Amino acid sequence: MSTEIDVEQEYVSMLYARLDGLRADADRRLAQALAEKSSSTTAMTERDAETAHHSAALAQYSSVENGLCFGRLDFTDAGPRYIGRIGLYDERGDYEPLLMDWRAPAARPFYLATAANPEGVRRRRHIRTSRRRVTGVDDEVLDLATGKDVHDGVTGEAALLSALNATRTGRMSDIVETIQAEQDDIIRSGLTGVLVVQGGPGTGKTAVALHRAAYLLYTHREKLSRRGVLVIGPNQTFLKYIGQVLPSLGETGVLLQTVGELYPGVRATRAEHPRAALIKGRLDVIDALKRAVRDRQVVPEEPVVLIFEREELVLDGPTVRAAADRARRSRKPHNEARPIFAAEVVAALARQEADRLGAEFLEEGDLADIRRELADDDDVQEAIERLWPQLTPRHLLADLYTSAERLAVAFPDLTDDERALLLRAPGDGWSPADAPLLDEAAELLGVDDRLARARRAAEERDARDYAQGVLDILQMQDDADPDILTAYDLIDAHRLAQRTEEEDHRTAAERAAADRSWTFGHVIVDEAQELSAMAWRVLMRRCPSRSLTLVGDVAQTGDLAGSTRWEDILGPYVEDRWRLTELTVNYRTPAEIAEFATEVLAELGTSLAPPAPVRETGVLPWAQRTTSLAETAAQLAKEEATAPGTVAVLVPESLVDEVGAAVKSAVPDAAVGEHPELESKVAVLTVREAKGLEFDSVLLVEPAAVVAASPRGLNDLYVALTRATQRLGVVHAEELPPALRAMAARA
Repeated sequence: MSTEIDVEQEYVSMLYARLDGLRADADRRLAQALAEKSSSTTAMTERDAETAHHSAALAQYSSVENGLCFGRLDFTDAGPRYIGRIGLYDERGDYEPLLMDWRAPAARPFYLATAANPEGVRRRRHIRTSRRRVTGVDDEVLDLATGKDVHDGVTGEAALLSALNATRTGRMSDIVETIQAEQDDIIRSGLTGVLVVQGGPGTGKTAVALHRAAYLLYTHREKLSRRGVLVIGPNQTFLKYIGQVLPSLGETGVLLQTVGELYPGVRATRAEHPRAALIKGRLDVIDALKRAVRDRQVVPEEPVVLIFEREELVLDGPTVRAAADRARRSRKPHNEARPIFAAEVVAALARQEADRLGAEFLEEGDLADIRRELADDDDVQEAIERLWPQLTPRHLLADLYTSAERLAVAFPDLTDDERALLLRAPGDGWSPADAPLLDEAAELLGVDDRLARARRAAEERDARDYAQGVLDILQMQDDADPDILTAYDLIDAHRLAQRTEEEDHRTAAERAAADRSWTFGHVIVDEAQELSAMAWRVLMRRCPSRSLTLVGDVAQTGDLAGSTRWEDILGPYVEDRWRLTELTVNYRTPAEIAEFATEVLAELGTSLAPPAPVRETGVLPWAQRTTSLAETAAQLAKEEATAPGTVAVLVPESLVDEVGAAVKSAVPDAAVGEHPELESKVAVLTVREAKGLEFDSVLLVEPAAVVAASPRGLNDLYVALTRATQRLGVVHAEELPPALRAMAARA
């Protein structure tokens, strides 16, 4: 083994030397680009593009510093092929590959080859490293003709079990070294269409989704680099947890967001009652928003009297109603229809003024002057604003939520108690369920961008005139040689003006985050079963190509607005034109814990088969009954913190403050509540906050209260039981749910 390590160490050292050379070159070029002073707009634009390119290269080289090379394939009829996180080539010769990017087609046998189907591979080697030093190698001999030990089960079993048994750090790691065949098939599935990945807890759904993002960006770089890839996660804690995975795979241009961030400029994090979120998540809220918009288009009960030229003009109900009907018949959104309403009102007022002056003596030019003066009149503009106001989505919803009267108009079918759940004080902020409604309101309101378009057109005319002036000056030079072509001969004013326009050097992800109308090349949704119907409406608007990857587990649906059937999610958008694949192996949860999770799954009555655990730890889950939940949980958390790895104390919503304070007292650096620091040794979380995360040890406090807290309490219990990778304990004062009672004998 020592000789083998020496050989690999020598090769890996050569790879790092090549990496260092590339990094030094990118660093030098970046410093040079930053130091150069540009005298022209074009030169500045080119410098900015070069700076962005070299900065991205440096970020990629730094991200793969640890674990650059992790595998080697020895073929029966060819030389060895090394597999790593990025591709490296030998510039000294004819660009022979030194290291094969794991996403390249030629690297696929590393994940798929078996003894039954070796794909020409004689031996597969897993290389373990600590930073730049090779610490070990594990070989799998796949050629049956060798007569040696053969592996035909889990790919890279030793490397996989080593990764699974390693202590957690509070950040998700990539699985590029241990991707299994069923995972690889999903990762490399085609870009087009909707792919649904159903998988129970611990099957690696999230890791597969992120590696799929990296693979698609590698394979379809030209298309996706322009439109970008969006990854939707359940909460900010989760996004922070997975935040390092894609950079470690060399991809930094993916936009990671929660549903609460889908509306640009809003970060919706306010907690609200689950029933309120359910109301906002249903599709019938669209009709409520339409009624809310219609409610702002006022027809006055009493005539509105305006003073113009010291005389009275009257806007009565029939006149305003006729103007409103004319605007609505245009079928334009509210703000875009407003100019039509305003023009009708001004025309009606102009007719009154013309009649007062004597319409038979006025010419068309006189009438046009009257309309123009009325349109510029402050009182007239104020009346139009009162009757058909210019609205933004935020103003519309804020006014709706803070008015019981407006809520009654918008939601006539709700009970008083249900409407009371939606009522809030001014300035309370936005909840995640509000973000899809803001987006829908933006569709209903539209944008009257006439002034902005006129301003842009004027700026373009000015730029063309300036460019034409520059060309004319060049043409008038007396000493110019008529036989030599000049800029005047090669370019016109329009093209010259375009060359001087300032380019946008933001990444696709940065531009997409600021643009509500942006459409993505691909969208990946994690915990997809949790999204409401309104959230899906927004996401489908963001991805008209319907190129999506949805990963989740309908047995874990905890949100009341979520779904327990993939057909219900996708039917309205793609009918049955979607493909389903399943992950069946549980890599996270040991068999001892999975046994109890399976009992809960059976109690849920789902037809889904539980994923098969791949390992055992020999540590049985236990339960301890107590009369002082907080103190007992704090003491046990303190004891668990002395063991390697991370500890999660999972509690019902009602006990967060009490248990959190006790744990914080026992373990001062513990993280408590929403958006915790996951690097902390101990974290106190609700089950919803822990969704998608994993910990070495889990203490579940009062599972009966978790079940009772929601109509989908059993789903939440299933989630809670499957967060642990090593140890699970239960602390309770009430009777245990039936599925967990076998733990009671183990204190």
